[in-house]
Amino acid sequence: MNLASTARGTGHSTMEDVARLAGVSLKSVSRVINAEPHVSAKLRAKVESAIAELNYVPDTAARSLAGSRTFIIGLLFDNPSPNYTMNIQKGVYEACRANQYHLRIDNVDSSAPREEFETQLLALVRNSRCDGFVLTPPLTDDPVLLDFLDRSGIRYTRIAPATEHDRAPGVGIDDYDASATVAQHLWELGHRKFAIVRGPGSHLAGARRRDGFLETLQQLGLDQPVFEVDGGFSFEGGIHAGMEIVASGTRPTAIFATNDDSAAGVMAACSQAGLKVPEDISICGFDDSWVARSVWPYLTTVCQPIEEMGRAAALLLLRRDEPENGLHRLDFHLVVRDSTAPPRN
Repeated sequence: MNLASTARGTGHSTMEDVARLAGVSLKSVSRVINAEPHVSAKLRAKVESAIAELNYVPDTAARSLAGSRTFIIGLLFDNPSPNYTMNIQKGVYEACRANQYHLRIDNVDSSAPREEFETQLLALVRNSRCDGFVLTPPLTDDPVLLDFLDRSGIRYTRIAPATEHDRAPGVGIDDYDASATVAQHLWELGHRKFAIVRGPGSHLAGARRRDGFLETLQQLGLDQPVFEVDGGFSFEGGIHAGMEIVASGTRPTAIFATNDDSAAGVMAACSQAGLKVPEDISICGFDDSWVARSVWPYLTTVCQPIEEMGRAAALLLLRRDEPENGLHRLDFHLVVRDSTAPPRN
């Protein structure tokens, strides 16, 4: 009877079993399990193969005691879009699971009174017992949180930071350039009357999307103002924004909503007003979430790799060496579907 079958028979394979089956030292197994740097691909493959064959499950409690770590990663949210939070969570969770870490998820309300928000936030960070945090917008740019983490020596990575890119490792796309592609697309279709549905004021990435859209239109030669209205990155906010746009004196021929949830709300408001998309009005979103393919007509939108951003941010945090500060750029592209078309006449 070989070693693998013996270990499976007991149901309690150990790290020593993994080392013997892989033909490596116990220290080598520990380095692979703890995701330490400078481990060769060949060694990692041998150990991971033995782990899989033995169905070995690392003892997280023992690892924590041995390394003064909790093997828990915290993920902090304050985002009204369920699609965004779901995809970020999925990416972070996959990275944690692959590295035998637990994931703790907390939601905080940055719209609460500032003193209340700060008290809630700092208590959460102090009492969480996490080895580090993945921050999502707008928390990723919150100076109170960042200052506290820096003073406390707590590791963190940032998703879609809009400011101080060199402060910590971060992951994101270029929101400015992504929105510029929306402006270019609508302009090339022939549109000259525009509206934009903004995100929450606290989400600086939303502000970058606004600036990229408006400044690109100006560069293309737009000589009239763009109607601006808040949508709050939510479906309900998009409905209110769409109703306001439709009721305005000079109705646009194209609307850019800075996320898909609000774009879907705008489409609903236009439908209620008897307007057809895209025959009467073109609408474009941002994210390429499941929402973009659950409305009709299907939504033209910017595809940003939300799940991959979560995974990449978690992997940066889980590295044993200190990853270089700065923003790690991921790719984006415009997905043209049925909600945009040339204007009538």
